[in-house]
Amino acid sequence: MAERLMPMVSEHSNNILLNEKLYARIKEVYNSDASSNLNYEQTMLLNKTYDSFVRHGANLSNSEKDIYRSLTSKLTTLTLKFSQNILKETNNFQLVIDNDDDLQGLPEYSIRAAKELAEKKGKTDSWIFTLHAPSMVPFLKYCNKRELRETIYKSYNTICTHGNEYNNLTIVKDIVNTRFEIAKVLGYESFADYVLKNRMAKSCEDVYKLLDELYDAYMPVAKKEVKEVEDLAKSLEGDDFVLMPWDWSFYSEKLKKNRFDINEEVLRPYFELSKVIDGVFGLASTLYGIQFRENNYIQVYNEDVKAYEVFDNDGKLLSVLYTDFHPRDGKRSGAWMTNYKEQWKDKSGDSRPHVTITMNFTKRIGDSPALLSHSEVNTFLHEFGHALHGIFADSTYQSLSGTNVYWDFVELPSQIMENYANEKDFLNTFANHYKTGEQIPSEIIQNLIDASNFNAGYLCIRQLSLGYLDMAWYGRRSKFEGDVMVYEKEVFEKTKLLPSVDGCCMSAQFSHIMSGGYSAGYYSYKWAEVLEADAFSVFKNNGIFNKSVAASFRENILSKGGTKNPIELYKSFKGSEPTIDALLRRNNIIN
Repeated sequence: MAERLMPMVSEHSNNILLNEKLYARIKEVYNSDASSNLNYEQTMLLNKTYDSFVRHGANLSNSEKDIYRSLTSKLTTLTLKFSQNILKETNNFQLVIDNDDDLQGLPEYSIRAAKELAEKKGKTDSWIFTLHAPSMVPFLKYCNKRELRETIYKSYNTICTHGNEYNNLTIVKDIVNTRFEIAKVLGYESFADYVLKNRMAKSCEDVYKLLDELYDAYMPVAKKEVKEVEDLAKSLEGDDFVLMPWDWSFYSEKLKKNRFDINEEVLRPYFELSKVIDGVFGLASTLYGIQFRENNYIQVYNEDVKAYEVFDNDGKLLSVLYTDFHPRDGKRSGAWMTNYKEQWKDKSGDSRPHVTITMNFTKRIGDSPALLSHSEVNTFLHEFGHALHGIFADSTYQSLSGTNVYWDFVELPSQIMENYANEKDFLNTFANHYKTGEQIPSEIIQNLIDASNFNAGYLCIRQLSLGYLDMAWYGRRSKFEGDVMVYEKEVFEKTKLLPSVDGCCMSAQFSHIMSGGYSAGYYSYKWAEVLEADAFSVFKNNGIFNKSVAASFRENILSKGGTKNPIELYKSFKGSEPTIDALLRRNNIIN
């Protein structure tokens, strides 16, 4: 279905944006004296609309338009194939374990989930582990069998590199070169130049400046962290032990437990999904006065999905929110927020949005409810932050509402919510043991807070490595004719902290930058992290539940969408431009 429909969608979009008569009318308004009488939102709409037509080829000659049409159609087919290959390769893998000795170290919930999956597949005396996050992440973190961790790691990191129909290596090259050709026909030297024209970071130089500043600050810390994990591993395994990527999560978790007396499995019983939902929704109610009411009469697309009506503090309907928490066959991995219907205003009134948050959390096992890891709670808060951006949308025009903002600004509302995952006063509102009802002990919360910066250097460098890779692909001034794996390895050399593994290739499965919306934009996670650390300092200084601060954040950030330049919105909230200092302080990089 997607193979048939997506090229049609691409063609339909081109037919609109390359329509000469329609563009002529827009251009006439854009160039007219009357445009000076428009209000700020109308002006933004006009500028954005005009710019969108130009950026999609409206000023090209007829022969150039034909080239552009061909390239965009080709790109649609390539990116769809790229995504489908990853989904199929991921779903095709299963690690079948027949010996329970191989399960040593794994948490009970992980073993039970693997047993249930095996029974579903007709293997009654086995356990099946997959490359989906709820299965793979705990396996790499806790499985004592090093050779099995290696199997899982290599299987995941070599997805779509094999000599079969799902190989993405040639597709990577074709996607990169097609985007380069699109940029070239539109008059840009690189695809990154084209993308960054409409970003807070206006140029490749701005992006590299941020990445390099963070690299200089975090790399020494990251090297120290790796040495500490390596020293622990050698103390347990011998001086000749070489720490490999499939060892990182395993020994990092041991060091974290030794240092902070905490691991994710200790926390799971306190993060029963329904209670986490109550906590996250309750946080929004505390900050913004809104209410969530489940409505079983609203049609949903799967039995796992729930629909909520969201009401403002005056009883006005703000949004319909759909939640889709668990993995299933055919559902892609990861977590995301999207709108089924945007918000807009017209003569009939304020048309409210339909928003969804989708994740792949651990499902209920047997008679036990779904118990989340702390990192899954963090993911929930992240996607819920995006949802609030959509829920509070208050714009006249659909194309400017909610999350329709600059790409390196869109992660601010999501990432700022992650801060609450480490806030004692928030956790105490919902984190009770699912069996005993006991509130999460204060010492566990303190350990969690103390551990919040554990391996912060390593994690930052990991993000930077992906940002550098993204820019290496899309900052190119020429077509790529080399070997994808070799090129990627050269890019990763600067940020390499663990030995490289032959055959592994991030680019072949890097959906964010190949088939998602983050091409020449992966840096935006760190860009937004700088913004949110700076912004959350306002909450920290005035109280994390401060309603006045929350009201200002809603008014100046969440409700405005793309009606104004994001730096104007940010300064309206914070009163000043952001710096990286708040992030460095939060991560204990500086005092």
